[in-house]
Amino acid sequence: MTPAKHDTAKHDTAKHDTAKHDTAKHDTAKHDTAKHDTARLGSDDVTQRRQTRQRRAVDDVLAELAEFRTAQQIHDELRSRGGTVGLTTVYRRLQALTEAGQLDAIRVGDGETAYRRCSDGHHHHLVCRVCGRTVEVSGPAVEKWADAVAQQNEFREVSHDLEIFGTCQSC
Repeated sequence: MTPAKHDTAKHDTAKHDTAKHDTAKHDTAKHDTAKHDTARLGSDDVTQRRQTRQRRAVDDVLAELAEFRTAQQIHDELRSRGGTVGLTTVYRRLQALTEAGQLDAIRVGDGETAYRRCSDGHHHHLVCRVCGRTVEVSGPAVEKWADAVAQQNEFREVSHDLEIFGTCQSC
């Protein structure tokens, strides 16, 4: 009787492996569809999902902003335009774009994170505490200093973020 049980177990395992194989085919098909949708839609390759009306609305607001804005401020702007995008959707979209390197994110005075689209390449920000005006700046001296400090302390693969906060002349 024991060999029969063992054979049955092998048979069940074979069914299970077939199910895994079929699932893998199904997942591959879903993945290929996602690639196709991404290629067709272009701008939403960040999330490998289709571009929804809500994501487009968030992207449109971000494209128009020159200053850093919090998720709540972006959500408020969407609502003022008559949009029905939920705050959770705004946070998720901002997170996905930030992780993909399409947005810069900084902590503002109250500890909340603010976002904006920035130029490519490494840069720093000079941010007005009052109005939020933001200027992108390069800092060769900062780069040299960061490299020297890392080398002196035997660190490698060093990165840094630098945001300078102040009050602009207009404020």
